Amino acid sequence: MVVSGSNLMEYPVSVAVYKKPSSVQIMDKTEVLQKDKATTVGTCVAADANPAATITWKKNGKLLVADGKAVVINPSMKVDPATGLSTTSSTLQYAASKEDAVSVFACVSSHTLSSQETELEPFPVHYPSEKVSLQSMSKGPIVEGDNVTLKCQADGNPPPSSFYFHIKGQKMLVENSDTYTLSAISREAGGEYKCSLVDNEKMEASQSIVVSYMDLSLTPTGKIVKAVGDTLSVTMEKSASGDAKVSWTKNGKALKEPLFSRLSYADAGLYVCELSMTGLTRHQSFELIVEGKPVISSLTKHRADDANSKVLTCEAEGVPEPNFQWSVNSTDEESSYTNGKATHKISVIPRVNLTVTCSVSNKLGEDVMTINVSSVFKEEKKEEGSPEESEDQAKLIVGVLAGLLIAAALLGLIYWLYMKNARQGSWKTGEEVGTSEESKKLEENNHTV
Repeated sequence: MVVSGSNLMEYPVSVAVYKKPSSVQIMDKTEVLQKDKATTVGTCVAADANPAATITWKKNGKLLVADGKAVVINPSMKVDPATGLSTTSSTLQYAASKEDAVSVFACVSSHTLSSQETELEPFPVHYPSEKVSLQSMSKGPIVEGDNVTLKCQADGNPPPSSFYFHIKGQKMLVENSDTYTLSAISREAGGEYKCSLVDNEKMEASQSIVVSYMDLSLTPTGKIVKAVGDTLSVTMEKSASGDAKVSWTKNGKALKEPLFSRLSYADAGLYVCELSMTGLTRHQSFELIVEGKPVISSLTKHRADDANSKVLTCEAEGVPEPNFQWSVNSTDEESSYTNGKATHKISVIPRVNLTVTCSVSNKLGEDVMTINVSSVFKEEKKEEGSPEESEDQAKLIVGVLAGLLIAAALLGLIYWLYMKNARQGSWKTGEEVGTSEESKKLEENNHTV
């Protein structure tokens, strides 16, 4: 078969060449989002595709739909005349909320041949301060003399870096800090304090500061030296911002408020007055010393356990501590001193009966007392009876002798009276009783009796 030009027929054929985007990128990304204000998040570009790619936006995996207010999407497309390839762009503007600080935005490129998704890292959300607060950094009650730090805070992001502090009618600008310190606060500094924003002074906060204080005055204080028997007046005055409790101690032990009408050695000690309330304590103290010359209260004796010596005990009261002196030599000595009371013991071996003297003295005076001490050797020779029994026996003997003498005198008197009456009777009867010489002898015999 012969084909000629007249036999040829032409039919047009359309050829479509598909090409997926060479790249999908997000350009002009923002650094922050603004609360309630449309901010350009970025521009998503799908380049060199045929047919043109379709671009959509997602937030946290959900499709964003433009509403002209919170979400604004501006798409565009350009065709390269030389290649016929299309480049699709989409710009997202978004008005964020505080919660969007953790939101993840993504650009999705859809094409006949493929789909591609590109995510963005979460953006910080900036918003102006809506609330200001002022607080004291002190953990407990504020005490007079403390350093008090005030902290002003606002809820904006980023937070304000400068504030106005209103201190007792004065406006103090504090830059690059949110704190202000009141040094060594006084009770007069209590009251209301304020802080405000530098760019909006109407937005402010206030804080009431209560300063706790307490004053304690005690008379007397320090070391007080008084004589035994004297009086001592103690005066305590207090002033406090609240209810304060008063307590007393003597040498660390609790007691009631001391009253001294007549001082004794037992009153001596360290007295501490404490005034306290929540978070605050004050102390004042005085040390009372009661002095007096020594006075011996007793001087006693007793036989030692070994029966070879006697123990003499001398007790005295006095401050300062008295010195003891004895009039005899001793073998063992023992002493003690507590609350003005002194005790001194010695052991002696008396070979004869002694009168022993105990002498006590300090810078204020002295005192002396004596005691009779019998020999231990004489006591050993006695087989029975005590010294008291011997004394009773001696008294009995003396009584017996006195009775005998009185009886003899009475007998002599009776005999003399009898003889006298006998002579007178014989003279009256005319009887002769004998010669004169015999009468004289008889009278001499009567006198002798």
